[in-house]
This record gives sequence, structure tokens and C-alpha cells, in this order.
Amino acid sequence: MTLQTMRLEAATFEFRSKFMDSLLPQVQEIFRDVFDQPDLIVTRESNASTIDDWDSLAHINLVTAIEKTFKIKFALGELQELKNVGDLLDLAQAKMAAK
Repeated sequence: MTLQTMRLEAATFEFRSKFMDSLLPQVQEIFRDVFDQPDLIVTRESNASTIDDWDSLAHINLVTAIEKTFKIKFALGELQELKNVGDLLDLAQAKMAAK
């Protein structure tokens, strides 16, 4: 790995960390509203098996709320690839960057 590549990766990580730090709290509020759990803590590793009541209906409500909040649209194929909240954040970030 070259020094230039290492610098680029470090800069990308720093940008991504700053952006995700601001995006995660907004998404966490959406999760709290959808699940009606005001104290719910969501991390990048959170997924349907770690959050109570995350079923297919809750998933649809989450996706719809995130799309409305950030004014983006997800394709069904994109959603099927998501494994956790971190993947969702990454996808939302990519959609917003493409606008």
C-alpha cells in the first residue's frame, strides 16, 4: 500500500466518520418513533435480531420514514442486501450524495 493510498483511505474514513456521526442520531430518532421506544439505542451493528419488534411491517415503516426524512428512494434489490443499520446508513449516504 502506498503512502498516497493510505492518506486517501484515512481522509475517506475521517469524512465518513463525521458524516455518519451526524446521520446516525437522525436515524436513531426514526427508529425510536417507528418502534415507539424513546430510549432505544441504535448502532451501526444493530439489526432485526437485536431490536425487539423489528418485523416486516416495522421494516417497511422504517424504510418509508427514512425515505421521507432524507428525500431519497431505495430500490427493493438494495434493501435486500442490507445486513444491519450500518449498511442502511451507507446506502442512505450514497443516495444523498448522488442527488
